[in-house]
Amino acid sequence: MNNKIVVIDDEAQIRRMLKVALSSDGYVVTGCGTGQEGITAVARQQPDLVILDLGLPDLDGQDVLKAIREWSRVPVIVLSVRDHESMKVLALDEGAQDYVTKPFSIIELLARVRACLRDLSSSPESPIKTDGKLSIDLSARRVCLGENTIEFTPKEYNVLALLSKSPNRVVTQSQILQQVWGPGHEDDTHYLRIIISHIRQKLGDDPLQPTYVITEPGVGYRFCLDQVSDESLSG
Repeated sequence: MNNKIVVIDDEAQIRRMLKVALSSDGYVVTGCGTGQEGITAVARQQPDLVILDLGLPDLDGQDVLKAIREWSRVPVIVLSVRDHESMKVLALDEGAQDYVTKPFSIIELLARVRACLRDLSSSPESPIKTDGKLSIDLSARRVCLGENTIEFTPKEYNVLALLSKSPNRVVTQSQILQQVWGPGHEDDTHYLRIIISHIRQKLGDDPLQPTYVITEPGVGYRFCLDQVSDESLSG
């Protein structure tokens, strides 16, 4: 069955463009021009993914996101002209899986859509994340790069494990700090930067062009795997 996507955007031209691009990739697309229309479509259709603009004529997109999150965990990609870091952080903290700023590359957006749906379709029970080279076994708390086991401090491992549980999606700095360091540490970003630096060094990641741990400036970090799969380390 083809994945269903609801696009909530008040610009008819963007809805048409996205419908053509997404339909050509095999998705079933419904376009909505208002927030209330979008909420109703999500409730009725139970789509696999939502693309949401923040600047809607009747409701603010953040309120639409909150309304959807009251009863659904459907992946939401925010697509908005609002490019301020605080807007991105708020949307991600409210439950969006990703944030793409207008004007945008349709190729990049399609890649983000595939990443969200791939993550959705993978088994949530599997404790192993791997791209064939790097393997993170969450049950054994073991990280292997090729044939070598990498040793991490507890804080380093906890940050890496948290990021790997949401592969290819942005996790905000405040989310990481709160979950790893605890409440009251949301502003201690310097600790996080040090830990991220150590993780990259141990993974052999170039700090200027990292492969695995990507910085979203002022927002958070994205853990990238070319192919997320469920494998055993002995396979």
